[in-house]
Amino acid sequence: MCTAISVTVKDHYFGRNLDFHHTFGEKVTITPRNYCFEFTNGKKITEHYAIIGMALPYNDYPLYFDAVNEKGLGMAGLYFPDNAVYNAKIDNRSNIASFELIPWILTQCATVADAQKLLENINITDEAFDGNLEPSPLHWIISDKEESITLEQTVAGVSIYENPAGVLTNNPPFNMQMFNLNNYMRISSYEPENNFSDKIDLKPYSRGMGGIGIPGDLSSMSRFVRACFTKLNSVYGETDDEVVHQFFHILYSVYQQKGCVKVGDSFEITNYSSCCNADKGIYYYTTYYNSQIRAVDMYKENLDGEKIIVYEKKY
Repeated sequence: MCTAISVTVKDHYFGRNLDFHHTFGEKVTITPRNYCFEFTNGKKITEHYAIIGMALPYNDYPLYFDAVNEKGLGMAGLYFPDNAVYNAKIDNRSNIASFELIPWILTQCATVADAQKLLENINITDEAFDGNLEPSPLHWIISDKEESITLEQTVAGVSIYENPAGVLTNNPPFNMQMFNLNNYMRISSYEPENNFSDKIDLKPYSRGMGGIGIPGDLSSMSRFVRACFTKLNSVYGETDDEVVHQFFHILYSVYQQKGCVKVGDSFEITNYSSCCNADKGIYYYTTYYNSQIRAVDMYKENLDGEKIIVYEKKY
């Protein structure tokens, strides 16, 4: 499973944990402005915004897990099993396959408002990239400096939700995740007051007791609550270095350690964590076996090229 967050301090920061029981061969990938995208709906885009993010470079095509474009718009796809529904192509709709949805948005949109307009007539199709890569059931978070939205296509159709938390995990659908936060209104970063009874003198015996009740398990709904609480109560500091480190600490609050979530004969882990300064185009990341924060600056590359630029990821 996965967790994505969007944070704005002075700059906009966007990133995620990718949790799974194996890696995909993902690498930091830059798509320059003149790379040719040929979409399954027949549209070809040869001039567009440059993009940086984590992708599976497959047959010279960037299959992005998360990415940010040069205008500061970020987008990530997160696992959404048993709820995501993809359709065959529908006449008079904007038919886009799930694997190409991130570049479809990030090549053309500078803001969330732009993305919402482009998504007004969307139909996410069930087309596969090829016979070796079946579509993954996903939903998406799209964020700019001012706001975030969540995009889902279920049996009920397409839903675009305002996302005031700037957080996304997995199941259940986003509206249910947000409603569930009502159960945690009592949670606080402050010391709790004695509301149990005025007949008994009760006092805090430890710091952090205002957070008693935050779920500690690794289920997607619990991670959503914990990520929201941690993100919305975080103090980020003033410098880019401070914000980036705090961003990773938020992601680490929902990190998956090997052995805690068994999947068949393997275990789910956080394969990588990312944080992109969307204003500066710097993509920071760590991996499960290397917690050193590494950075790739898209503006140190030729963004007017025609071929994707792939960085070998050291685990």
